[in-house]
Amino acid sequence: MALCQPSSRQSRRRLILTGIGWLALLGTLTASPAWALPDGTDQQQIIPILGLTQDRGAAPTGSVAHVLMAFGARKDHDGLALHFRSGPGRFSHLAQTAIEQAIRRSTHALGLSPDSWTIVLSVPYPGMTVYGESLSAMVALSAVAMSKGDAVLPDHVMTGVVTPDGHIGPVGGVSLKVVAAMQAHMRRILIPEEPDIADQDWTTPFLIQVSPVRSVRQAYQALTEADSPAGH
Repeated sequence: MALCQPSSRQSRRRLILTGIGWLALLGTLTASPAWALPDGTDQQQIIPILGLTQDRGAAPTGSVAHVLMAFGARKDHDGLALHFRSGPGRFSHLAQTAIEQAIRRSTHALGLSPDSWTIVLSVPYPGMTVYGESLSAMVALSAVAMSKGDAVLPDHVMTGVVTPDGHIGPVGGVSLKVVAAMQAHMRRILIPEEPDIADQDWTTPFLIQVSPVRSVRQAYQALTEADSPAGH
């Protein structure tokens, strides 16, 4: 996943989130009237995501950002209602498609149905565009956790996609994302068991637990440290 920032270096420093200060700011945002729960939802969560940023002419670096998810379970089963807000930041079409696919594939793998779910996703950074697919597994499993009343642990984060057969698929830049997660004081990062062929060998930093995962079920248990959700 890539994060496209405004062009100025000062804006880039403001918008790349690293650590607890952004969590406090986002907590203030979600409590404000402008971030009231959208219709059809009754809970909201801040979800950490991992990505890559790159200034012109410079090498890419890992980054941690957050998205806001509002969730509600309706009484009807008329289908997944997934909405992406267009501000303050936005999701690219590729990111939107990947998130929807990941939700549908994750729920299928876990024996769940999203047909009564309403989900509204927001990027809380003005001018930021979220590109790519690697956030999709993290967002999808966070939605599953909200539907089951489980909690994704706040110092856990994940990078990866969900394949049609319910596995966690490879993504690029894993070593850079691990470093960014460590700098953001994350305790555990889940990565795809299958490495991306473009990634070179790398060493796990000492201060973070890196857990390769293969299946959606395994990833869910690691993110929540709860039993895998039973289908219904």
